[in-house]
Amino acid sequence: MNVKKLVGSKAFYKMVLGITIPIIIQNGITNFVNLLDNIMVGRLGTEQLSGVGIANQLIFVFTLCLFGGLSGAGIFTAQFFGKQDTEGMRYTVRFKLYTALLILAAGGLILIPFGDRLITLFLTEGDATGDVALTLAYGREYLRIALIALIPMSLTQVYANTLRETGQTVPPMVSSIVAVATNALFNYLLIFGVGPFPAFGVVGAALGTVIARVVELLIVVIWSHTHPGRASFVKGLFASLRIPRRLVGQIVVKTLPLMLNEFLWSSGMTVLNQCYSTRGLVAVAAVNIAVTISNVFNIVYMSMGSAVSIIVGNQLGAGQIEEAKDTDRKILAFSCVLCLGIGSVMAVLAPLFTSIYNVTDAVKELAAVLIVVYAAMMPFSSFAHNCYFTLRSGGQTFITFLFDSAFVWGVSVPVGLILSRMTALPIIPLFVICMSLELFKCVIGLFMLKSGKWAKKLV
Repeated sequence: MNVKKLVGSKAFYKMVLGITIPIIIQNGITNFVNLLDNIMVGRLGTEQLSGVGIANQLIFVFTLCLFGGLSGAGIFTAQFFGKQDTEGMRYTVRFKLYTALLILAAGGLILIPFGDRLITLFLTEGDATGDVALTLAYGREYLRIALIALIPMSLTQVYANTLRETGQTVPPMVSSIVAVATNALFNYLLIFGVGPFPAFGVVGAALGTVIARVVELLIVVIWSHTHPGRASFVKGLFASLRIPRRLVGQIVVKTLPLMLNEFLWSSGMTVLNQCYSTRGLVAVAAVNIAVTISNVFNIVYMSMGSAVSIIVGNQLGAGQIEEAKDTDRKILAFSCVLCLGIGSVMAVLAPLFTSIYNVTDAVKELAAVLIVVYAAMMPFSSFAHNCYFTLRSGGQTFITFLFDSAFVWGVSVPVGLILSRMTALPIIPLFVICMSLELFKCVIGLFMLKSGKWAKKLV
């Protein structure tokens, strides 16, 4: 391929960064505060860190299901916006509200009665490196309170995603900044018991999350409804709850593969983490630390995926097929180059990050190695992630399902289960092998993108 086709003009990068930087700031602050929360809980001990980490792994599955459920309608929102069809945008927002409520109900029916059993799956009986019963108790305490935060979080995503899809990336960013600052403050006050506040420990971490999610919801909803000129979809949004039957059918066809994909992918990642947990609480705590640290650095390529959805989706909706292909190619190249540099910094600083935690030396040493593995894989993860969003922007939801979750369950999970159950392979080579499978996705994604069949106008 001609290298010049991978490089854009100054105006191109200004446009991409104009969309991406607010998302990076929003995701960056969110993940940085998640890191602070993780460190605060980690200061309590290994069992507290492990229990909260397992509970958050279960919430992660819910969050990704919500993301997938809203993404199908989001494809149409972006293209309706490109077409300047405000009524169509309102229909998609209503669909998102219905979807969020259904996913909330399903999540509650699973996580409330079966939360303890799901946490237990990550705990190895007879583990000599920590107290399994204590870890379960901490995980249970945290999960029961944190589930409340899913209600405001779900409604926030309906509004925030719609604003981003229509080019309004700053308001969601501001709401997240305020929310994460609130989260950090109340976590500090309620975990350790500062001033008149009692020390609630892991329960305090969960309460801080609930308060922050409510604040975030209020900000994004109030801004949207007080700025109808910039959030045009709010005009008459609740004047009717109707959605044209034909559009519902179209959105459902695109949504179900995405939602099923996110559920299968996130549950597949959860199964892989369970495979790592068979190596003891040291592995559980180390993976928790490594994932939290890597998420702070992964925001660049994660945000680039959002840029692909917004920019390429708008171009496809306007019928600019060749422009969309060119834009996509350059964004992918830009993201991979950035991640090469960011991954290098992450690897060098790995021992510094782990030294902050009040955990055993064994956990710190293992977490540092896992962070280096994440860093080495970052450019490849970037490419695979943005391939997914490219295919999705053109409505290729069934293909994204095969590319993402079918690969996880057809390749990654079987490899993880076999190696963790049928061999005595230590955690580090087990982790490296499972992570390296991402290289195969990159090869598959490259062929899919080169075909150009993903670039389609839907509206």
